[in-house]
Parts: sequence; structure tokens; C-alpha cells
Amino acid sequence: MHPMVKPALRRGWRDLNTVQFGMTPAHAMTLGPMDTATGSFLELLNGTRGLALLREEGGRMDLPDGHVDALVRRLARAGLLDDARGGGPDADALRKKKEALDRLSPDLASLSLVTSEPGGASRILAARRSLRVQVRGAGRVGAALAGLLSGAGVGEVDVRDGGRVEPWDVAPGGLPADAVGARRDEAARRVARRAAPGRPARRGPQSPPGEGSPGHSLVIIAPRDDVAVHAPDASVAAPLMASGTPHLYAGVVEGTGVVGPLVLPGETACAGCLHENRTDQDPAWPRLVAQWCSGKPRQVRPCDLALAATVAGLAAAHALAFLDGHAPSSAGARWEVSLPGLHWHARPLWAHPACPCGAAEKGKGEHTSEDGESHETMAEQQPSEEFRRQAHTARLAGTWRAHV
Repeated sequence: MHPMVKPALRRGWRDLNTVQFGMTPAHAMTLGPMDTATGSFLELLNGTRGLALLREEGGRMDLPDGHVDALVRRLARAGLLDDARGGGPDADALRKKKEALDRLSPDLASLSLVTSEPGGASRILAARRSLRVQVRGAGRVGAALAGLLSGAGVGEVDVRDGGRVEPWDVAPGGLPADAVGARRDEAARRVARRAAPGRPARRGPQSPPGEGSPGHSLVIIAPRDDVAVHAPDASVAAPLMASGTPHLYAGVVEGTGVVGPLVLPGETACAGCLHENRTDQDPAWPRLVAQWCSGKPRQVRPCDLALAATVAGLAAAHALAFLDGHAPSSAGARWEVSLPGLHWHARPLWAHPACPCGAAEKGKGEHTSEDGESHETMAEQQPSEEFRRQAHTARLAGTWRAHV
């Protein structure tokens, strides 16, 4: 282990004996009492020395025997310590790809803030390279979303859509102007490949459209059709439900952006539950949906550029949180934001007993954001229970959350 105080956390002294790590309420932690010699020793915890060398340095600074090990344990249990060489073989392989790691260094620093285990951030970032994600829809939202996921280190990002790129599909961060006239799916895949840090992973055989996409860690449904965003068709996701593939909805309808729900088949509410719940609340709902779907299609649908970028960014963040082993708040809810006020709000989505997905039988909100529990992903990336206990209930005396 090469201990390193997490460099993502700004450090400041509250007084002569108390040091604060981090600035924001979500991450700030104070440590004390801290003597002058120990405060100086913190500068040596920068990932360049192993424990044996750190003990020697501590001896030269006249620190008591065992003090260095106790300090390292204390910082680790408080979630303030990282391991510059941790994360396992996959992380070691990523560290050898300097160009890719340089691109991903801000993401690595950010991951260190939400992982307690030393070396956990490197492990999660390296694990992203083995994941396969499919984005269904290559409009202003879907294409940008594909680029964001690929740029964040997801190893394979496939995009599915039909038709050819139109001028109104073009967006900064998404489909470029020179893609007009090209096939939408191929153009969006190029966006993802160009965003990938380092050399993209070799793509495996593609499954035909409409199949259950076995092997995908997540499928994101980001249709260009505004009706499909507002009233997602459960039959479209039926193969995903059958194969147990997690899927997330995102898109823009009229002047409203939508992210969610994240569907864990058989566990959280799905598109069928959404339809049943809305029918219970409004008996005219099925009639309206039928009219919207059968109406004359519009060539150009409203899709505000900045709103589409906002939706793509939030959807990517929720997707990455799930892929990294957490339960984002879109599991069991739809986040919505409307122009011009732009106030985000969550609409809870409950599993419906009449829906054949079976989620209603799983109990009350096991996977919603309120419980804060992690879930297993296909990459089995969730933090160990030991480190969750250490991070939340077993902090040593002298460390506490700062009130900022």
C-alpha cells in the first residue's frame, strides 16, 4: 500500500489543532486533535512511499513507535485515505495507459470522494472498461449521452437508431454538422469512439435490434419521439425485462426534460407500472396515448438544445452511479425539469400490482434512493460491506463531519 491523503479534498486548518478535509457539506471532514509533527507528516502521505518508508520517515521526525500505522488506519477508516497503487490488476493495467489515465484523472479524483476503500476509486474506474452499455436513440439527447459515457471510461457504448442525421439532430457534444446525411447510429457510434480515452475496447458481435441485449450492463432508452418519452411503451422494453437487463429512460418531451425511471427488472417499477399508475389516476390516459401515437407525425419535434444537454448530463450521471454499484434516485422515480423555470423535481413511481413485471411483490422500495443501499451490478462493483460499515458507523474518535 502507498497511502495518499485524497488529493480531491481541499485541506485547511480550523485552528492550531484541527484540520478540515474538504469544503462542501457532502464531503467535509475534520480531524483532531492534531499536533504539529503529525500535521507536517500528512504532507508525506502523497502516494510516493510505502508503509515501510513512511515508518522510517516518521522515526526521523521523532514520531512515537506505531504512530504512523495508527494515523494511516485512522485516516483510512474516516474515508480520507487512498492507495496510489491499489485497485487490483485491472487498475494496474489502466495506470500503464498514461494517455487514457490523464484523460480520466478528474473522474478518478471524483470517484475517490464517494468511495471509502483505499484504492476503491481506481478499481471502479478500471472496471468501467469492461462494461457494455447500449443507448437506444441517437438524437440530441442520445448521441451526447453516448459520448459522455464513453468519455467517462465505459468500455463499449453501442448506439441504436434508424434513419439518417438531419440538420436538427446536430448538437455540441453530440452529432457534428458534418454527419448530416449519414446513418444516425453509425454517426453516434463515431461520437462515442472519438470520446473514448485511449484506444476503445474491441467491439463484440452486435445483437439485432429488439433483442434482449444479453451481456449489456445497462440499456438507456432515449427516443427522439416525444410521445415515447412521455408515455414509454412497455412492449418495447419487454425483451429487456425478460432478459433481466437494467434500463434507464431519458429524453425531452415538449419543453420538459425527463430522466428515469431506472428499471431493475422484477424489482423496481417499469414502463408498464407507469402506464397502470397513470390509468388509475386518469381513466382517459390510454385514450390520449392512442391518439398521440396515431396522430400525424411531425418532422421536427421541440427539443431545446440546452435542455437536451442537461438531460444527457443527468442521465449519464445516473447511469454511471448505477454502473459503479450505487442506487441512484432514478430507481423508482422520474426526474423532470421544465422550461423556463428549470426546477428539477422527482415524481415517485410505484410498482403496480396489475403489472406483470412482478416488482410489486418485492416489497416497499428496496432499491429506491431513500434506503441508500448499494446493489450488485453485472461487474460486481459494489463496495464491500466492511468498508461501508467503516465509512458510516466505525469512525475513530477524533474524526467527525464538519458543519459547513
